[in-house]
Amino acid sequence: MPQFSPSRLSSCVLLTGLTLAAIAPHSCAAMLDSDSPWMLGDWGGTRTELAERGYDFTLGYVGEMGSNLQGGYDHNNTARYSDQFTLGTHLDLQKILGWNAAEFQLTVTERHGDNISNDRINDPRVGGFTSAQEVWGRGETWRLTQLWVKQQYFDGALDVKVGRFGEGEDFNSFPCDFQNLAFCGSQVGNWVGGIWYNWPVSQWAMRVKFRLSPELYAQVGAYEQNPSSLESGNGFKLSGSGTQGAVLPVELVWTPTFSGLKGEYRAGYYYSSAKATDVYKDSNDQPAALSGQAYRSSSSKHGFWLGAQQQVTSLASDHSRGLSVFANATLHDKKTNAIDNYVQAGVVYKGPFDARAKDDIGFALARVHANPAYRKNAQASNAAQGLDDYDNPAFLPVQDTEYSAELYYGIHLANWLTVRPNLQYIRHPGGVGQVDDALIGGLKIQSSF
Repeated sequence: MPQFSPSRLSSCVLLTGLTLAAIAPHSCAAMLDSDSPWMLGDWGGTRTELAERGYDFTLGYVGEMGSNLQGGYDHNNTARYSDQFTLGTHLDLQKILGWNAAEFQLTVTERHGDNISNDRINDPRVGGFTSAQEVWGRGETWRLTQLWVKQQYFDGALDVKVGRFGEGEDFNSFPCDFQNLAFCGSQVGNWVGGIWYNWPVSQWAMRVKFRLSPELYAQVGAYEQNPSSLESGNGFKLSGSGTQGAVLPVELVWTPTFSGLKGEYRAGYYYSSAKATDVYKDSNDQPAALSGQAYRSSSSKHGFWLGAQQQVTSLASDHSRGLSVFANATLHDKKTNAIDNYVQAGVVYKGPFDARAKDDIGFALARVHANPAYRKNAQASNAAQGLDDYDNPAFLPVQDTEYSAELYYGIHLANWLTVRPNLQYIRHPGGVGQVDDALIGGLKIQSSF
């Protein structure tokens, strides 16, 4: 059974109770209207009125369950649950303050729970590459996830955003309907997470976007690289203490429309100015695990990415329904990064049945490849200790290539609630050949209150 926390359950009950009490004057029917974008309704029209005046509020919830049905590192079957609350406000500063083409965003998030990947799917001595529950991670804590101001100039041709936010909001961005991390969000941040901080972590940043044509824009950014921001106790840290450098991404984005079918194509490059540690050699060009010397340092770190999404079919009666294809790839520094490349591709069909026009089906495959130098380091570490038995607790498993697949069906129960049962298959979890291939049953809940 899922391992639910009693304190977590009581907190959710309390939150629900307080919310219901606050909106008691309104009917339950209005609260649970499937056509409303919010479970709690429009507050008697107040919510829409506030939005028209420039005040928009968000209370979102994502919950994910994962169960190891077969295989993995530990065959003892169980289920784990992890979730995230999101509280935010978006202000149209032009309507509120008369500040032309300006916006403000404030978002706070809270994560909680356990991940089936940590000890059931992956060998805990080295961990895994992907995660069967993408919402888990970066600590069970409250975080200031967004605090930014955005201003447009020259009729929207120039767009500048300043404040606290993560790279994946604008660069290498990708939807997050799948539950496996290899198919969710900015993939660069998944494979160089030590320098590129995805949601819910934020850092001081600036992003400048320039529209070259109606379908083409270029953007550059500068993001504080501060590892202390990853710590659970620093969810609301605003000082720059601990900063080691900056991540500088640049990206070109093309958003064409072919016969009414929309697409998005991205190509980008990132550069980190902070020092990075070699994954294998010391300053004398020898394996550090054998020499006993410190791993050598590099003055920077860099990588590339490509991304594509394209709708390829639609229904004449409803262009939102149809088949879309997507693919992503990343390439990373072989000297300093554990993962040297990643590729992924998949399909999504929206509105598969007339009676279920807002449901969707998704299927995707991914390959995550470990840097050969990283593998050599594990081999050298074992050799230095005279270890060759995988079952020895001190043995460092050698990681190579992990393959992931996910199939989901998204049940659109209401405009404010989608439930996505899914099946995931992971071959060589964590890239460790000795770990059995794993079959995982999942359930993703996406809701807006």
